[in-house]
Amino acid sequence: MRKSTTTTVAETGVLAVSPAEAGRLAGIGRTTIYHAISSGDLKSLKIGARRLVTVEALHQWLLKHEVGP
Repeated sequence: MRKSTTTTVAETGVLAVSPAEAGRLAGIGRTTIYHAISSGDLKSLKIGARRLVTVEALHQWLLKHEVGP
């Protein structure tokens, strides 16, 4: 039986990810992430030509969309 090679962001200590990776982590489309960034709903940062989303910002954004029972 093979061991899973999937690691979580917490295990690797990653602080920020690309919008595509943020979408993958959240289980939503990349376009949705880019729309949230452009509307100002999801905070991001830009270093050089690179757009990044901090894991904390992604987590906070997801919590804002949480639906109660």
